Amino acid sequence: MGWVEKTNMAVARSPVGRHFKLEFSGHPHERKGSRFMTEMRAGLATFFAMAYIISVNASIVAASGGTCICEPNPLFSDDKFCQNTANPSTAPYNSCKLEINRDLVTATAAISCLTSFCMGVFANMPIALAPGMGLNAYFTYQVVGPNGSGVISYRLALTAVFVEGLIFVALSILGLRQWLARTIPRSLKIASGAGIGLYLALIGLTYDAGIGAITGGGGTSEPIALAGCLPSLIDPETGACSSHKMRNPTLWLGVFGGGILTAFLMMYRVKGAIIAGILFVSIISWPRDTSITAFPRTDDGDSSFSFFKKIVTFHPINRTLGVQDWAITGSNAGQFAIALVTFLYVDILDCTGTLYSMARFCGAMDEDTQDFEGSAVAYLVDAMGITIGSLFGCPPVTAFIESGAGISEGGTTGITACVTGICFFISIFFAPIFASIPSWATGCTLILVGAMMARACTEINWRYIGDSIPAFLTMALMPFTYSIAYGLIVGIVTYTILNTGAWFVAVLSSGRIVPHDHEHKDYWTYKVRGGLLPGWVKRAARGKKDFWRDWDFDAEEVGSRDSYVLARKERGSGGSVMSTSGVGNVNVPGERQGDVPMDGIITGDRRWELDSTPGYPMVSTMSKGDVRATQTSSPSRR
Repeated sequence: MGWVEKTNMAVARSPVGRHFKLEFSGHPHERKGSRFMTEMRAGLATFFAMAYIISVNASIVAASGGTCICEPNPLFSDDKFCQNTANPSTAPYNSCKLEINRDLVTATAAISCLTSFCMGVFANMPIALAPGMGLNAYFTYQVVGPNGSGVISYRLALTAVFVEGLIFVALSILGLRQWLARTIPRSLKIASGAGIGLYLALIGLTYDAGIGAITGGGGTSEPIALAGCLPSLIDPETGACSSHKMRNPTLWLGVFGGGILTAFLMMYRVKGAIIAGILFVSIISWPRDTSITAFPRTDDGDSSFSFFKKIVTFHPINRTLGVQDWAITGSNAGQFAIALVTFLYVDILDCTGTLYSMARFCGAMDEDTQDFEGSAVAYLVDAMGITIGSLFGCPPVTAFIESGAGISEGGTTGITACVTGICFFISIFFAPIFASIPSWATGCTLILVGAMMARACTEINWRYIGDSIPAFLTMALMPFTYSIAYGLIVGIVTYTILNTGAWFVAVLSSGRIVPHDHEHKDYWTYKVRGGLLPGWVKRAARGKKDFWRDWDFDAEEVGSRDSYVLARKERGSGGSVMSTSGVGNVNVPGERQGDVPMDGIITGDRRWELDSTPGYPMVSTMSKGDVRATQTSSPSRR
């Protein structure tokens, strides 16, 4: 036994291993295949895949101007936001923005460290958190506006984020966020994972956080255009390459060094393949005066290289710490409410889609409940992170889809997230290095992770149009609209219209007119197992002193006998991954075995109690008297 195996076994048998449910820890719900060293490597992979957020989030949010003030100049009375370079007030304003950028580098690393570590310790999930891409762009360019030219100020926008986090805390404690997530149809949940994979690939192809292979259409009929030119050749008006497409050396370094090399190593299951690809490209890109340098001889390049040379430094948060504006009444009330509501619905759908997709990707999803272990705690960590992050000056914090990089390296427990959090803590002091990882070093990593996540689309129910079309729209619109939330919204609305319409037709025709292949439809009900309120609320209401303790499957809370049978079925050592092979062989006290075929039953689905009759699955063609008689004679009916 080598030192790696000895370390894995020593940690697994320690209190740490039992807390994180490592395999061989002796925990009844230990997670199969989990190893301490694998979790460490997975945490590093997640960090390197999302380390770009330190610099990218800071640069995006700093574009809003933060708390900087553009001093009025009588010669430039029309330039209220210092957007004219000839305005004498613009130079000191830009210097202030540079200071805001440095503040936000520290703030981004700090809040990412805190939330990721808490997600690992308390929720035991391999999911890292940081200020969300997309949310930060909406915060900057639509709410605050470039240089503060938007509808509300930076300070008031942070207040909206702070209040949003508190609302999320209440929704999470009451279980409303978990209930909403569990009621999303199965095909849409799977499609959201595949859609996020495509979304990741699109991010990896762009300039901001990728290899720079595509840009917008630039006013042409093409929504997306081939790029790959030097950034200096991008037309500032159209955003498209004016010439020399696919001739950027950094593009090909990212493709072959970060893409082909990493994929080749992954083919042979080389440990740490993703980390190796990112480090390989980064180290080659750091020397100056080369065609692939990350520090060109420009003002921005000189500033970045000066910051990089510091290697170890700590920049305190001076201008963005605790700067909320609580004047939310009067003329600001309307815009504040709009920003708050928008942050709420975008973030709740964004985080819901990401958390459940990552949980499915790492195998933690319980197919019976369509939930994952520790979901309530995960939502609480996310909600508290939003509130605390706003105090640091950051836009909403959310679960990061780059967590898939660590999961693909074998991360299945909270140790992965803890390691990522520790790396973010170190990056607070080594920000010059971590903020200098170029985007073309991580771009192909996002593409490869997206490819692995897109495999989930094979599990979508493609046989029934009512399931497949909403799932496809969800999957397609996430990358095309650059928003996880919009993809889920379109999918849910389409699913509701199609299936509600089919249900009405079946009701009006007494079950004689039904869609083709309706028998293959995924079963869905809003009456999810456990109901609307979380288990701890029900246990506290019944006077249980240890109401915070999770009971196995919450067997005492189910409302039907079939759920009770499922609640008593044996778990494998994987804990949250349920086995269906033993459903019909469970011995329940007081029940006659063999009277009711239990194979294939879904919790809450009572159709198995009725005789097999033709018709729409959710519409019984039996008379009320026959149904009543059948229910009375059913051995599972109380």
